[in-house]
Amino acid sequence: MTAPDQYASVRYLVNDVQAAIDFYITHLGFTLNTSAAPAFADVVRGPLRLLLSGPASSGTRATPDDARRAVPRNRIHLVVDDLDAEIARLRDAGLSFRGDAVAGPGGRQILLADPADNLIELFQPAHRPSAPTPATT
Repeated sequence: MTAPDQYASVRYLVNDVQAAIDFYITHLGFTLNTSAAPAFADVVRGPLRLLLSGPASSGTRATPDDARRAVPRNRIHLVVDDLDAEIARLRDAGLSFRGDAVAGPGGRQILLADPADNLIELFQPAHRPSAPTPATT
C-alpha cells in the first residue's frame, strides 16, 4: 500500500505524450516529473501524479472487453477558486469544454477534455458559512 504522504497516481492513455505534457503544464498548472516521450511521461500537481501513457507504453496494453465497453465517465477532479475565471482563461487559450458549467449542492463544475479526450473536472466548492468562533475570556 502506498504511504499517505506519497503521490496518488492516475494513468491516462494518450495519443501524443508531448501534446499531453504541454496541455497539463500550460493550462492546468502541472509540472513535469519525468519524461520518456513519446512512450510515457508523468506530470505532478500537488499530491496528484498523472501518468501519461502513449501508444508505445506498456500501460496501453489491451484491457478485457468488458472494460472497453464502459462509458468513460472517470476523470481527475481539480479544485479551482474561481470557476468563471478559469473557464474564461482556458477559452481564451482556445480550449473548449464538454457542455456548460453545472451547479449542485457541493458547488459548480465543468468538464474539459485533454488532447486525447480524457476528462478533467474543474470544480469550485460552494461557499459555506464558517462556524462561529467561540468567544474567549
